[in-house]
Amino acid sequence: MLRPQPLPDRQEMVRTQLRARGIEDERVLAAMEKVPRELFVPDALRGEAYDDAALPIGFEQTISQPYMVARICAELQLHGYERVLDVGTGSGYQAAVLAELAAEVHSIEVIPRLAEHARVALAAAGYSGRVHLHVGDGSLGLPEHAPFHAIAVAAAAPAPPPALLDQLFRGGRLVIPIGTPGRQFLRVYVATPEGPADFAAVPCRFVPLVSRN
Repeated sequence: MLRPQPLPDRQEMVRTQLRARGIEDERVLAAMEKVPRELFVPDALRGEAYDDAALPIGFEQTISQPYMVARICAELQLHGYERVLDVGTGSGYQAAVLAELAAEVHSIEVIPRLAEHARVALAAAGYSGRVHLHVGDGSLGLPEHAPFHAIAVAAAAPAPPPALLDQLFRGGRLVIPIGTPGRQFLRVYVATPEGPADFAAVPCRFVPLVSRN
């Protein structure tokens, strides 16, 4: 069984990759320092777990660059009481970070085998009881558990899926990469009575959102 790498690896990541690039939310920084990222990457890549890069996890999917995980979590502006939906479980790493920031985390993955890998990783890292893992089409959300205070999407789409916007509390935030494979921006959508208000955060590059739609 893999053991977590020494904490200094995570402290260095937080200092050089997150604080140095403007991540200021202390709760997000503490969560990133706590979650053992190496347990969410393939064994052969464990030594690269804290590199400033996305890493392949199989099934043509990746574990996101640490900075992008932190940026998504910071843009959600979580305080600790929220119900959160994580779309695109992937490795399970972002769901684990969200579990440090919110009261209830639901994570949905469309690839069953990848979801099972994430379930094993979450258990190894101590999050099996704190993340509710579902298999299904993330673009449809989880209406049976809605509404959500925040929704994080770790895959790119040409436009925000309407179902996800519909499953937000008023004032809730959806953070999602929007664009084409060659040009994407991490965008934030806030649910208002007049409809979703949106603004761009930073340029990014994510794998496409796998959807039946």
